[in-house]
Amino acid sequence: MMKLMLLGLAIGAMAFGASSVYDFTLSSIDGASTPLSSFKGKVVLLVNVASKCGYTPQYAGLEKLYKTYKDKGLVIVGVPANNFGGQEPGSNEEIKTFCSRNYNVTFPLMSKVSVKGADKTPLYQYLTDASAKTGGEIKWNFTKFLVDKNGNVINRFESAVTPEAAELVKAVEAALAQ
Repeated sequence: MMKLMLLGLAIGAMAFGASSVYDFTLSSIDGASTPLSSFKGKVVLLVNVASKCGYTPQYAGLEKLYKTYKDKGLVIVGVPANNFGGQEPGSNEEIKTFCSRNYNVTFPLMSKVSVKGADKTPLYQYLTDASAKTGGEIKWNFTKFLVDKNGNVINRFESAVTPEAAELVKAVEAALAQ
């Protein structure tokens, strides 16, 4: 069974010409090209974020998690998206200002992308590929994908799982210990 799951993951990755999240590049909130390979050797938590969502207060928990574990190798990457209820209507500059003023966000933020639908960015096509164990469409803002030090997606946490949740913290700590 495990061999079949790994084979499915490999086939899904190949469909996108990718073998890990390191094969993707996003633009930072400031427009700079950001290859995810720049995070090699780190544990990454990718989160689709929004400024006008009931889950927006999770920014505070994400920042706390980042500050607690960044020196041990955790990077949180916020990926703004306006796919759910128009809850991220702002420009990249407005998003950056909102995050800084309201939550003192210091973890990397990317430019706004689509995480669902016909215009879904390639990274999220890869993350949500149905053949992957963590696949399936994004249901709402603040879905979290945990990526190991080799760029492999190892866990997915839905919106209601807060950054302080024991299951998420435990998974982060286990990934950092590898």
